[in-house]
Amino acid sequence: MKKLFLSFAILISGACMFASCNLISSAGLNSKGLPTPDASEQTSSDVDQVMDHKIWDDLLQKHVSASGMVDYKGFKNDREKLDKYLKMLSAQEPTNDWGANELLAYYINLYNAYTVDLILRNYPVKSIKDIDSPWTSEFVKVGDTEISLGGIENSVLRKMNEPRIHFAINCASISCPKLLNEAYTANKIEEQLERVTKEFINSDKNEISKNSAKLSSIFDWYKKDFKENGTVIDYVNQYSNTKISSGTSITYKDYNWDLNEAK
Repeated sequence: MKKLFLSFAILISGACMFASCNLISSAGLNSKGLPTPDASEQTSSDVDQVMDHKIWDDLLQKHVSASGMVDYKGFKNDREKLDKYLKMLSAQEPTNDWGANELLAYYINLYNAYTVDLILRNYPVKSIKDIDSPWTSEFVKVGDTEISLGGIENSVLRKMNEPRIHFAINCASISCPKLLNEAYTANKIEEQLERVTKEFINSDKNEISKNSAKLSSIFDWYKKDFKENGTVIDYVNQYSNTKISSGTSITYKDYNWDLNEAK
């Protein structure tokens, strides 16, 4: 029995290391009742903007570089403004009357702002993975609901059938898609999602040639999201400047979890 238990423990441990268990585990398999409409059914009537994200936009422009590196010390000095924005997000609970674009912008900004908040509450820190339960702790407040970062990603955003969210949310690490230095808004989000997706796929986070594809581990962890209408390669080729030949084997790059801090 002891040998069986040990073998099982080793198997689980290995699986978690392989798939970055902390990031895509069972964290947040509950949307807590937050609305998750299908973003692919977005209509032009859904673009009316409910939330004003100007405070977050100002903070991002001030403390995030064009390359996505974050001045956390600067954010600490503007802690009062960040707290004001977080309180506003938490007080404005989304409803089913909101359009998909408005909800996408809200949830993405919610995830990114609370990730910055998490880093600041534990600063200085070398990696978000040095923080206890960063994706499973339910510290994000939306109205009377408490939800984790993992919950926002896996049980809210991913349910909206919009794989480009993986290039918009930022996990405060070097290998993550960069933190955009502007807030997402309902009336701009289509252009913003297209921009960050194309930029990430053509960045050094991937190594792409006609007959070779060494991709970010994001395409491995969330491959189901990218295979709704074909293969992972089909998805990447929609945005890649270099088209990968069909049938090319994919390998995945090691993930750098060092903090995305501006030096």
